[in-house]
Amino acid sequence: MVAVGPAAHADAAPSAADVQKQLDAAWEKLEPVIEQYNKVRTELAANQRRSAELSRKIEPLGKTVDASRAQVQEILAGYYKQAGSISTVNALLSRGSPTALGDQLALVNQVADSEKRQITRLSAQQASYYAGKEKVDALIAIQQRQQAQLAARKKAIDAEIKRLDALRKKIAAAEMAKAAAEAAAARAAAAAQSAATTSSTSPITGSSPLFIGGQCPAVPITGSGGVAAKTACKQIGKPYVWAANGPDSFDCSGLTQYAWAAAGVHLAHYTGDQWTAGVAVSRDNLRTGDLVFFYSDHHHVGIYVGNGLLVHAPHTGDVVRMAQLADMPYSGARRPG
Repeated sequence: MVAVGPAAHADAAPSAADVQKQLDAAWEKLEPVIEQYNKVRTELAANQRRSAELSRKIEPLGKTVDASRAQVQEILAGYYKQAGSISTVNALLSRGSPTALGDQLALVNQVADSEKRQITRLSAQQASYYAGKEKVDALIAIQQRQQAQLAARKKAIDAEIKRLDALRKKIAAAEMAKAAAEAAAARAAAAAQSAATTSSTSPITGSSPLFIGGQCPAVPITGSGGVAAKTACKQIGKPYVWAANGPDSFDCSGLTQYAWAAAGVHLAHYTGDQWTAGVAVSRDNLRTGDLVFFYSDHHHVGIYVGNGLLVHAPHTGDVVRMAQLADMPYSGARRPG
């Protein structure tokens, strides 16, 4: 959790820039939690599918084992019923075949033994499936607990981010109002130079590496990477929502997963897995569509779109946007496909 600390002077209120720094620090703590949640959720879904698959296999095996047991019992019961009849024994002996009864017994036992072996094999297979399912189900239970713990942790940090963001907006609004009042006073004092004064005192937004709703660079877009880059560009302006992977909202790894899915390439919804996708690419050899990662643990990812720009889903309260690669804590790149 990140709390608002004291300003440089005890009697000085924090500036919007100070709060923004705290907001950025809080987000750096939150995003790895979100990506870990994505990992657990992805693994949980895979294990649930595996458990369901094992259940589907276990049920027919049980029916086959039961049917085989019934068949063995029927064979043996039929034989002993027949062999126990004096008239049947006399009939076999009267045909001049004193070994026929023994031969029949051997044949019946052979059939029964074959069925018993089948039962043993099927029972072992069924037991193996049950054992596997028990392990998978135990893992599912652990992952469900992890998922709940991560969600609770994320909720607490997210609440802190919202608090800081509200404070930042409040301070920024006050600073803008103050700047507007000062600008109005300056214009009134220098009415003769109103045009120049207006030009020089117009609200300054400052340079920013972010271009909300901007168009991607006009560079050749070819191949699967081009399709991924173009798809990412089309999502600009859509809101960030944690654990979302489109089509109306995204988190960082959800956006890259969605973009590359349009090119026919599956990526897991988790930066840790995406960091191992495809091949490593040096910064000097980046192409459109490459995955670009940030921070030492690679917990944030975006899509490179050319001309030193990337498209990414930044954080809660923001939207999918473009950014300058040079202004972000770059840690590496991968080329899926």
